[in-house]
Formats: sequence, C-alpha cells, structure tokens
Amino acid sequence: MNKDLTTGNPEKVLWQFSMPMFISVIFQQLYNMADSVIAGKFAGEDALAAVGASYPITMIFMAIAVGSNIGCSVVISQLFGGKKYKKMKTAISTTLISALTLSVFLSAAGLLLSRILMRAVQTPANIFDAGSIYLKIYITGFAFLFLYNIATGVFTSLGDSKTPLYYLIGSSVGNIMLDYLFVAVFHWNVSGVAWATFIAQGIACILALLTLRKRVRAIQTEGEEIFSFAMLRRISRIAIPSILQQSFISVGNIFIQGMINGFGSAVIAGYSSAIKLNTFCITSLTTLGNALSSFTAQNIGAGKFIRIRKGFRAGVVLGLVVAVPFLLVFMVGGGTVMKLFLNDGSTLALQTGKQFLMIVSPFYVVIAVKLIADGVLRGSGLMKQFMISTFSDLILRVILAAVLSRYLDTFGIWLSWPIGWTTAMILSLFFVLQERKQWKN
Repeated sequence: MNKDLTTGNPEKVLWQFSMPMFISVIFQQLYNMADSVIAGKFAGEDALAAVGASYPITMIFMAIAVGSNIGCSVVISQLFGGKKYKKMKTAISTTLISALTLSVFLSAAGLLLSRILMRAVQTPANIFDAGSIYLKIYITGFAFLFLYNIATGVFTSLGDSKTPLYYLIGSSVGNIMLDYLFVAVFHWNVSGVAWATFIAQGIACILALLTLRKRVRAIQTEGEEIFSFAMLRRISRIAIPSILQQSFISVGNIFIQGMINGFGSAVIAGYSSAIKLNTFCITSLTTLGNALSSFTAQNIGAGKFIRIRKGFRAGVVLGLVVAVPFLLVFMVGGGTVMKLFLNDGSTLALQTGKQFLMIVSPFYVVIAVKLIADGVLRGSGLMKQFMISTFSDLILRVILAAVLSRYLDTFGIWLSWPIGWTTAMILSLFFVLQERKQWKN
C-alpha cells in the first residue's frame, strides 16, 4: 500500500520504510551470489571466472536501470508528497514508455558489441566463449531488468517498500531453483546460470508491472497525459546525472577488471567471489540511501524540511547498524565465506578473495556514511554535488589501482578502495552539512 512519509515520527517512519527494502536487497544479493556459488561448485573455477569476467559489463546495463530508477523516484516522490497526483501519474507513464524504448535500443547495441566488450576487459582465452554466452543472454533480458527497476522505483516513491520485497523473494527463490536445475542437473554450465536469471527476472517484471498498473489506476484523477516531454525533461535532470554516475562507476570497474584479468583466471575467480560479497554490503547500504532519497523528496514536496534533518541522523545510525556486521563477518571469517564459491579452487583464488575483503571491509563504516549522505543529496535534487563526490571516489580508485598495481600487484589495486571511499565520504558529508543550513522549518 502507498504510504505518506511526511507524517509520523521521522526516525520510526524511516526505519519501517527501510526494513523491507533492506530485506529485498538481501534476497537480491543471495540470488546474485547463487549464480557464482552454483557455477563454482558444479561447473568449476573457469565457469565462475567466466561469469565474473562479464560482471563489470553487465553492471553498465544495471547502472542505466538504477540511474533511471533514481531519476523517476525523486520526481514521483516529490509529486506524491505534494499531493500532485495528476502530474505524478504522468511522470509514471512517461518513465515506463521511455524505459521500454531505451531498453530495446540498448539490448540491440549490446548484442552487437558483446564480444568487443569482452575483449576490452582483456578476458582470458580459456573463459572468453563462456563469458560471451553469459553476457549475450543477460543483455537479451535487459528489458525485464530495466522495467522491473522502474516499477520498484515507483513503488518506493509511493511509500510502498513491501510490494517490491514480495516479488523479489519470489524471484530470488525461483532463480536459485532454476540455477540448480540448469547447472547441476541439466549441466548447461554458464548458459544455465544466465537463463535462470532471465526467466526469474522476466516473471518478476511482468507481475510487478501488472500490480503497478492496478495501483496507479486506483488513484482517482482526470485528464492526465500519457506521455509528456516536459515531464521527461524534469525526470532526466535527475536521471541523466544518476545514469552517468552509475555508468561511470561501471566503466571504472571495467578498467579495474582489465587490470585484474591480466593476473590470470585464478585471481579473477577469487576477485569475482570477493566482489560479490563486497557488493552485498554496498548494495545494502545503497538501498538504505535510496530509502532516504524517497523520504527526503516526499518531505521536500510537502515543505517539511526539519524532518529531513532527523531522517538523516536516523539514516546514519541505520547505515552503521548494517555495515558493522558485514565488517565483522568478512574480517573474521573472510576465508570461510570465500569457500562458499570455490569448491576445488586454487589456493591463489582463495587467498586473493580473502586479501581483498581484509583490506576493504574495515572501511564499510566510511562508505555507509557516504551513501546515506548521497541519499539526502539525491532526494534534494543536488545532483551536481552528488556527482562530484562519486566521481572523485572512482577517479581516485582507477588512478591509484593503475599506479599501485605496478609496485604491489593486486594488493595495490585493493588499497585504492579505502582511499577513494574516504575522500568521497568527506565530500558528501560536507555537501549535506552545507545544505542542512537551509532546513529550518
């Protein structure tokens, strides 16, 4: 059900709104990791490396979906908070039409360029064909991924974080079952992993869109436009910087993946496993930031700025509550969780992943504060400040990884994460504190 985030105790409202989103991301990451776990256990280390080698490329497509999600969420939240339901419905339909058109174009382009992209990240010859197959199937189903992300963005804009959770649980369970069936039973190897994701995501997308259609029709308005270029421009002012930010991160990850690929398939397998675990934590924190974006945008639409100050404080506490358990598990049991992915994997693969987690995980408390601050910046429409902070992180990471890897090998690459995160956190926090001076009523 739709929920107004502009009333009630800000801390309690934010926590209640965030929890289903946090649980959603747990299920999402579980089925993302299931791809790697099942590939590594039943298809071998090369299959795991093949999925991992294509990962930064798939993240470019995910970046576009997530950036569009952010753009529509902020605008729709502001319109919903301001009770401008006619314009809100126009924003929803405009976003869906634009997303469908863009996803078809990107899928066609991606299929044509898939092998070129695999070469660009210096994928080793022994896993190139398998990685290319995985990437092509993933790109074929991109429209499902894109539209599902838009639908979940609209639900959260309306204060409903539970409906996306229900669909994600179903999708996650279905994906894991299909992973096992296609890989362990049918022995489809890497293509089985890709088809499992395709089918599960497709069903979830269709069901989410049908539910959204029913939900929006229940809001009584008259004379709304189906598509508005003016509304598209308004959404694009938030979405395009978000897409650029997300895409820039993905392109930077491609550069880093290219450096890692030069160390061989064992290192790729170890890094691929560790980065999935790292992404589990980062995506959880990003989701909390997205919740704060919707909270901030609704309250800006309603002109209730003092609630944003309280929401930010609650968000930081919530971020730290999530970050610390990940930190402790990866610091103490990094080697143990790595073994979930690697069955008879090499010692080098295991050591690579464990070393990455040991260096990066202590700084989860830093990135937690950064991502919560980013949520306020996005919800306030301060995209310039948001991009400055994020780009500073990525540029530093890519440059430092390139320089330090020459002297310290992969250890130098891992060191670039804490430095980039710390710099970005300082910038994001500075921008939020500057904006905070205007939250007086």
